[in-house]
Amino acid sequence: MTLKNIKCDVAIVGGGLAGGLIALALAKLRPELHVVLIEQGQSFGGNHIWSYFASDILPEHRWLTAPLVTYGWSGYDVHFPAHSRSLDNIYYSIESEHFDRVLRKELPASSLMLGREVRAVSPRLVVLDGAQRINAGGVIDARGAGDLHHLDCGWQKFTGQLMQLSEPHNLTKPIVMDATVDQHDGYRFVYVLPFGMDKLFIEDTYYSDKPHHDPRILRQRLAAYADEKGWQVETILREENGVLPVVMGGDLDSYWNSGSGRTAKAGARGAFFQPVTSYSLPDAVRNAIFIAEQPDLDGDKLNLALRQRAEKHWRKGTFFRMLNRMLFRGADGADRYKILERFYRLQPDLIERFYAGNTTVGDMVRILSGKPPIPIGRALKAIWSKKG
Repeated sequence: MTLKNIKCDVAIVGGGLAGGLIALALAKLRPELHVVLIEQGQSFGGNHIWSYFASDILPEHRWLTAPLVTYGWSGYDVHFPAHSRSLDNIYYSIESEHFDRVLRKELPASSLMLGREVRAVSPRLVVLDGAQRINAGGVIDARGAGDLHHLDCGWQKFTGQLMQLSEPHNLTKPIVMDATVDQHDGYRFVYVLPFGMDKLFIEDTYYSDKPHHDPRILRQRLAAYADEKGWQVETILREENGVLPVVMGGDLDSYWNSGSGRTAKAGARGAFFQPVTSYSLPDAVRNAIFIAEQPDLDGDKLNLALRQRAEKHWRKGTFFRMLNRMLFRGADGADRYKILERFYRLQPDLIERFYAGNTTVGDMVRILSGKPPIPIGRALKAIWSKKG
């Protein structure tokens, strides 16, 4: 059976966070355009919970994320062996199921393609399974990471479970980092989100040297953590697993070219993520609105514009990649928590700018000043290793 070819103004390949946000921004700001969003899976957004601080998003951009939020809290806590703290920044979470519903509501059915495998992309063409062709004015590839061998990476690994409890948990705000737990496989912390009075999303997270991830072990540790807190778990409602790059250096040119060459790229495909946290939502919002505001969405012009943004983002990330080298190469795995423990003693506005990727020169000086939490010789050796 021969499938009918399609013509459109913009084709977005990959219906995850980055691709979906671009589609929503175009639907709002450029409703005259015919946009096609292509996703290999059976739903948009996959199986994810994305969280972010209010300060991560510019006030003039919050219209894009506001309809997607499923939970929000006024403040959050962090816990370390020698230090605990409450901070006031508003924290939000987006569930992929709701993300999928919003996309289906805001975009016409003719714009949404699910369960389709992409065979090839170029600046103005997408070839799907069955040899169906989408001819577009411009193509944006947002299918996830390119070839990570071109980057020097540590890894953020996690297993998270949404737990239905038999009784209320009494938490009123998230625990963004609980590093009082036993340290295994690098820097380990537990992340807790209170979803309603008797549901918790608990995630066991590691900053590890190796990408190997065994969810079976992490499930056991999640169960032990809940039991230690006195939370009786009735059932597991969902589970999310992930391995994200924590970039210490590498070759941006080779990485960009590994992910469909001259085609415009967004999200992890274009290396648009915060180097330390690996979170991509703030950059995905900024890029989505930037794309929707472009007067010409021609494929070659989109590629040039996003490539320039990727290069600027990479330069801006130099300081963060240096911090990653300190974390992964300057500290033994069991002592890495000390770097984060010290960081969370700094001023709240500095912490907010750090998460948003907007660290100032003054912030950099403050982060590096004082007695380092690891031996100075190892810290300096790590800073100057494999720069990039």
